[in-house]
Amino acid sequence: MDSANPTFALARFIEDVRDVVPAAGAPLDVEQIPDGRTTLVFRVLEAGRKGDVAVAGPRTRAKSKHAMGIARVVVVQFKPGWSGSLLGVATNELTDRTVLLEDIWGPAGADLCRELLEAPTLPAIVDRLGRALALRSRQTFEPASARLARQAVRLLENGEVRVESVATQLGVTARHLRRAFTEHIGIGPKEYARTVRLQRALRSAATSKDWARIAAESGYYDQAHLISDFRQLVGVTPGAFAKRHAA
Repeated sequence: MDSANPTFALARFIEDVRDVVPAAGAPLDVEQIPDGRTTLVFRVLEAGRKGDVAVAGPRTRAKSKHAMGIARVVVVQFKPGWSGSLLGVATNELTDRTVLLEDIWGPAGADLCRELLEAPTLPAIVDRLGRALALRSRQTFEPASARLARQAVRLLENGEVRVESVATQLGVTARHLRRAFTEHIGIGPKEYARTVRLQRALRSAATSKDWARIAAESGYYDQAHLISDFRQLVGVTPGAFAKRHAA
């Protein structure tokens, strides 16, 4: 799997671009772990003759996929709070769902897919995606609630865990914050804080299996809290997850 730097047009609202090209005839195994992100997924089928572009909303539980016949997948990961305004659909309408872009944009979604299939290289694909999204950003009105949600994301990712405290710092009620956050991020602020802890734990687990230390450093009350969240979000214990990925 390769990564590409977002173009200037994309950098404002895109966090990451990943390019996956399976070996010829090999299946594509994908594991989606909750991270509070929405992604735009361009799939090339049948060695470039067909493809599709879909939007995958944020997940509340992990999901695994095993797909055949995939020649290439380019995954564009939006920064939290940007996808709704750019795509023209509330992010909470996409939670735990994957929807074809054509079903959201209409003919423009099908046109973009054709353009991407004609692009000869990854940089060309990223450039065409960037142009399409930049055009949408100029055509779409962004509500103040989207900016509020992004401000809340920054506080939650910097270690704030209480929704009421985040709301106070932003000068709004907790109810108003929850409504704006859910619409533009796709999950509530409390659920988002859980994904932040989970992702921190996963990064730490790449170099250590001291779960008590990982729990403390990732913002959990204790190891039991980590195990409970892991079971609910990923479906297995941290130890079982680590063994599966070490195999």
